[in-house]
Amino acid sequence: MHELGIVFHIIRTVEDACRDNAILRVSSVTLQLGEVSGVVPHYLEDAWRWASNKNPLVAGSELKIEEIPAVTYCEDCKKTYETVAHGKTCPHCGSSRTYLVQGQEVMVKEIETPDEQLSRDDVDKEYVDGVSPLGQGAMREAPLDPVDAANPLIIE
Repeated sequence: MHELGIVFHIIRTVEDACRDNAILRVSSVTLQLGEVSGVVPHYLEDAWRWASNKNPLVAGSELKIEEIPAVTYCEDCKKTYETVAHGKTCPHCGSSRTYLVQGQEVMVKEIETPDEQLSRDDVDKEYVDGVSPLGQGAMREAPLDPVDAANPLIIE
């Protein structure tokens, strides 16, 4: 079940955004999930409930999933079509010279927070002292992730 690893990546992305914006708590995270991403939404939601409750920053927060439909482009007729309904063969001209233009995304779209915020000094102090208002090391710098958090996580 790779959904748990994806949830850990999402939480690290949220931690980074919260640290950069002096956010103390998260109430929900909206995730864009491609229709053919290979991620099973209900497994992801289960993994979120388990993992988020172990991190004070996102504990009790809701994971909202927005499905991005899979769309394929035909190089011959220059039209797009629904990937899941038609596969790799273009329903307009029958060509197999097609490629997926959307539908594999796994991307954090939005982070909602309650009205609480840390001061910039509190956030900076977290990285000096290692003590967070959320608990010992709650917002500590995560190890480098091989996936660039500034870019969408594409799962093939």
